[in-house]
Amino acid sequence: MYISFTNKPKPPDLDVGARPHRGVRAVSSTVVAFGIVSMVTDISSESITAVLPLYVTAYLGMSTVAYGFLDGLYQGVSALVRIAGGYTSDRLGQPKWVAFVGYAVAAVARVGLLFTSGFGALIAVFSADRIGKGIRTAPRDAVITASSRADNLGVSFGVHRTLDNIGAAVGPLIAFFILLLIPNGYGTIFVASLAFAVIGVTILGLFVPNVRTRPPAASVRAGGTQAKAPRAKAPRAKFDWSVVTAGGMRRVLAAAGILGLLTIGDGFVYLVLQARSDFAAQWFPLLYVGTNVAFLALAIPLGRLADRVGRARVFVFGHAGLLAAYVVAALPIADVAATLLCLAFLGAFYAATDGVLAALAAQLTTPETHGTGIAAAQTVVALSRFVSAAGFGILWYAIGREASMFIVSGLLVVAIPLIALLLRPYLSARGRETAT
Repeated sequence: MYISFTNKPKPPDLDVGARPHRGVRAVSSTVVAFGIVSMVTDISSESITAVLPLYVTAYLGMSTVAYGFLDGLYQGVSALVRIAGGYTSDRLGQPKWVAFVGYAVAAVARVGLLFTSGFGALIAVFSADRIGKGIRTAPRDAVITASSRADNLGVSFGVHRTLDNIGAAVGPLIAFFILLLIPNGYGTIFVASLAFAVIGVTILGLFVPNVRTRPPAASVRAGGTQAKAPRAKAPRAKFDWSVVTAGGMRRVLAAAGILGLLTIGDGFVYLVLQARSDFAAQWFPLLYVGTNVAFLALAIPLGRLADRVGRARVFVFGHAGLLAAYVVAALPIADVAATLLCLAFLGAFYAATDGVLAALAAQLTTPETHGTGIAAAQTVVALSRFVSAAGFGILWYAIGREASMFIVSGLLVVAIPLIALLLRPYLSARGRETAT
């Protein structure tokens, strides 16, 4: 895979007659650098995520209701600061350093895992970790957007998510080998997680360019050359919230929220698979590896497809992969092939929705509001998945795992076509030009 190492893609009109690079070759080095940061950070976070269900329910002896709350917290508490992180990034115009604060907060939170095991203490640690994630995510995606061409944005996010998911696959593998060598070696996993978090923060601070997202000072053309305008203080532009809360973004936020309510945590799916196939505890982290390998394989192709046929279309119908994963998990088939198929469907779902939703939000906002728009979409997803995880934990406790999975699957069958109708103006590649 060849990647053009340029911080700012060359505008196609500077070289008349030359065809601009398309696809993966046009992805900038800034996207790659941030992808490496995300890769190392995901090794840190996913090594914990991969053992969290067993750590909570088996090692600490808590119920699925407690795990559902913690899993929802792990996904949803970042919503408290996502919009603030995106808004701050847009106002300062230096998203790298806003993201840096988020990565640093999450790294410090890892220290708490070394000394806590009670339910309340875990809530505090995971809240701090996810607040860091909430601060960093939208500014990071704003850097990716500012470093990419509009017609290649899906591929840029696909490349970033590919690197990110290399880390998401390596993290569970590290957890697996640690548990294989040291039964109940959760403390060792937490130490390794902290080490990788510190490495990620260091790489970000030293090697990722500081891409500014606010427009530069105005310049005037004098005698065929560019000259700086007089240093008169221009009034600060008023932030246009209507770009984020009206029109197409309103539809996207509603769609993301409804579908997020029907997206239960992966840990629940893996607990269903484990109960059905009687996996040994030390094999459990490999389920995360399977999902992330599928994500890794499909992120760039589906990002490219989203650029060509419409990002809203790929986002909506990507949820068919989620539906298929739930159905396969709920069916009483104790077979390795069925388990692998379930993991492949889950990976396809994330590849079709994660970076694609960020690209869609960037498509429907202005350059000055990219960070806030992306953060708004991610906030809605995080909040809805918090409700979903907590609610599913209670539903599992009340009626059982398979019945709960079939109920959520039935609701998804109804929701997917309704959301397609809601986003119909944006289902094509030219959807950005369609008025609502």
